[in-house]
Amino acid sequence: MSVHDLAHYPWDAVVPFRERAAQHGDGLVDLSVGSPVDPTPEIIRQALTEATDAHGYPQTVGTPSLREAIVDWYARRRGVPDLRVDNVLPTIGSKELVALLPTLLGLGEGDIVVHPRVAYPTYEVGARVVGATPVPADDPAAWPEGTKLIWINTPGNPDGRTWTVDELAVAVRRARELGAVIASDECYAELGWDGAWATEPVPSILDPRVTGGSRANLLSVYSLSKQSNLAGYRAAFVAGCAQIVEGLLTARKHLGLMPPAPVQHAMAVALGDDQHVAAQKELYRARREALRPALEAAGFRIDGSEAGLYLWATEGRDAWESMGRLADLGILAGPGPFYGVDSAQHIRLSLTAPTDRVFEAAQRLTASRL
Repeated sequence: MSVHDLAHYPWDAVVPFRERAAQHGDGLVDLSVGSPVDPTPEIIRQALTEATDAHGYPQTVGTPSLREAIVDWYARRRGVPDLRVDNVLPTIGSKELVALLPTLLGLGEGDIVVHPRVAYPTYEVGARVVGATPVPADDPAAWPEGTKLIWINTPGNPDGRTWTVDELAVAVRRARELGAVIASDECYAELGWDGAWATEPVPSILDPRVTGGSRANLLSVYSLSKQSNLAGYRAAFVAGCAQIVEGLLTARKHLGLMPPAPVQHAMAVALGDDQHVAAQKELYRARREALRPALEAAGFRIDGSEAGLYLWATEGRDAWESMGRLADLGILAGPGPFYGVDSAQHIRLSLTAPTDRVFEAAQRLTASRL
């Protein structure tokens, strides 16, 4: 298989619902795609400006200051105190790494790539591009022999599922039994809301309580798109097993996969400043606290969603019917079927729309049940 064999981009199917929602008298409220709308913090924009004299090629491995900032951030924010700079590597956003990891690991036909049953579609795409077999499975006991790569997503997109330390430890033990690499996509880890995650940090797969003292075959993937509003910068990184990171670095040098030098400098500054991250989380919190009860008042049930950037909702009927109902209210959501066969009755609503538009959506939903 090649990239030319991939199906049409699924979001094209949402266009008719967007057009329908846009006809609402008070305008469209787009809660479909999680693209940030809030300003990039000034401290980061200033850092980018300072680094615009970028006449030389950037370092694929990352500047020393960026690598040290990543290491320091894992220690300060993720409970991972023992990384070194050879454990980390910047990437051009996280999606390219998710899509390319099977390629960079040398996987191919006959290999199995496990991913969550309710999942961001790029895990499957990356497997199919190299001819590997994607297998949706959440239970480590169900991960089959022949598995070479396991993706977990915590907190999950779209459902907000968040793995505990004990669950991560079980997953790591099973991956080691299989001799598989296990990669944890942790891009929403700063956005904990309910249950334990209201007061405790979301754990990383690199947490010493999980690793048992060894990072062999373990990877953590992270992005600054949402917590720092850097989606347009394509600013992300991977951390974990030094041997795997070294192999990824070599392959990425050959392929020219290097974040621009100004972006690397801005990333280092962003990782060193926790204040803007906390402020952004409060914006998301305000939107979430308006939208969730309005959805429930309108007859939706919220499943999961204890952490992350989305509300995972269902009316107990076909997702496309729910999409239509919301479109008639001028609200555009993301259809659950995009995220797997188990999601036929769910929709995903993003917290990235402007606050006033989220409040407008909440008012429309509440009024729809009067």
